[in-house]
Amino acid sequence: MSLLLRNLAFTVGVPGTVSVLVPYLILADGGHPPHPVGWPGLALIAAGLALYGWCMWLFATIGRGTPGPWDAPRRLVVAGPYRWVRNPIYVGVLLVILGEAWLFGSWSLVIYAAGAAVFFHLAVLAYEEPTLRANFPADYEDYFRTVHRWIPRPPGPA
Repeated sequence: MSLLLRNLAFTVGVPGTVSVLVPYLILADGGHPPHPVGWPGLALIAAGLALYGWCMWLFATIGRGTPGPWDAPRRLVVAGPYRWVRNPIYVGVLLVILGEAWLFGSWSLVIYAAGAAVFFHLAVLAYEEPTLRANFPADYEDYFRTVHRWIPRPPGPA
């Protein structure tokens, strides 16, 4: 139960802020609640949420931790969507933000998503990849060579 609560706290605190609170504040900037106009955006939001949920499940069941650096996984997670792309949580969060941009017809959210993508990329380069190399040296090097950072591709033979 503790692991579930830790992952829930991480989800509300980090991706919840990035993909729900900040977009809401951007959309409500004029003091008026946003109105949906592009209903197909819900499909992107659903895909992003599903991807994020799958990753959380894997972090808890395989990694025995959370994506937060204060409670990092004890094992390198390379299953599920991690076989296709090294950073599926960030991809899921960006899908949610882009889905919200489509749903509410907001170019401001598209610009915010682009800024978030740049921030995610820099965080991966400056912190996550060096930390994973240090914590899981041999496993991460093999993973790094075979799975792309951002562009999904079908996994090779297991």
